[in-house]
Amino acid sequence: MDKKFKTLDDFIGTHFIYTYDNGWEYEWYAKNDHTVDYRIHGGMVAGRWVKDQPAHINMLTEGIYKVVWTEPTGTDVALDFVPNEHKLNGTIFFPKWVQDHPEITVTFQNEHIDLMHESREKYDTYPKMVVPEFATITYIGDAGVDNDDAISQEPYEGMTDDIRDGKFYDENYKPLKKN
Repeated sequence: MDKKFKTLDDFIGTHFIYTYDNGWEYEWYAKNDHTVDYRIHGGMVAGRWVKDQPAHINMLTEGIYKVVWTEPTGTDVALDFVPNEHKLNGTIFFPKWVQDHPEITVTFQNEHIDLMHESREKYDTYPKMVVPEFATITYIGDAGVDNDDAISQEPYEGMTDDIRDGKFYDENYKPLKKN
């Protein structure tokens, strides 16, 4: 997609795939002006996916966006998108318990919110593991606002390649594949 980003409206409804310089691959969707969905395809919590995560989404200046949120796990995330240059800078603040027990979070979080809260209380939170990384945006798609199909199933090996190759969504941004 060669869309030029200028306004906040240009950003909302956009679906991204990006790879951090450390090799971790993420898929992320600006569902609306206050909610994001995402899947994690690489890194210590690969296989995790989340829908309807409340987030603060702002335009810093034309074509540059900041998105921040706190997950039920206690993980804090801050992302700076520069989509016109296919760049992103992200900082993830993992609580100690996620660093020590990442497997607990590798699930469809929405069905396990109580487990995330219990784990956050049961295990150590500090010191936090801070992961500041630059990333390259490898896919930009126009999923539209409030598209519940954009991120609607668990990640699988090769999913991001299928998406980039046009083998995952139909012309209405509905998944062709069900896993």
